[in-house]
Amino acid sequence: MTVLKSISEPLVVHKIGTKQKRIARVEELLVMVGLEPSYASRYPHQLSGGQAQRVSIARALALQPEFIILDEPISSLDLSIQAQILNLLKDLQQKFQLTYLFIGHDLGTVAFISDDIAVMESGKIVETGSVDTIFNNPQHEYTKKLLSAVLDPTKDLGRFI
Repeated sequence: MTVLKSISEPLVVHKIGTKQKRIARVEELLVMVGLEPSYASRYPHQLSGGQAQRVSIARALALQPEFIILDEPISSLDLSIQAQILNLLKDLQQKFQLTYLFIGHDLGTVAFISDDIAVMESGKIVETGSVDTIFNNPQHEYTKKLLSAVLDPTKDLGRFI
């Protein structure tokens, strides 16, 4: 499936717009996520990981949702691309007043993108709170263990030199 077909599929399923309006919407979405409209004719194997993730974000935005679930959206990307995608997600969140359910294992990333955090252990929520509360005053033992496993480069670098 081309990028055009992938992004426009939700519009087709919901019978939104004419074919020309759907094409225009896809081009608008591609630009919104930092890709040229010419990417519409590409296939998944012709995209880098970051480009593919941008296409996925564009597809998620096609129906103008208020709420998006992001399950490990940057886990397979290079560090510099991760930062780009996180910044894009924050920009889109502000621009469209989106609510995200961000699922992740990297606590630094979770803290960057989130206002509130729910910590899960074995599929159950064990603690919830603001980023500040969870990071500065964790209550549950599992949360404390997770936070103790996070390296602080200003303190922990000596262990690896």
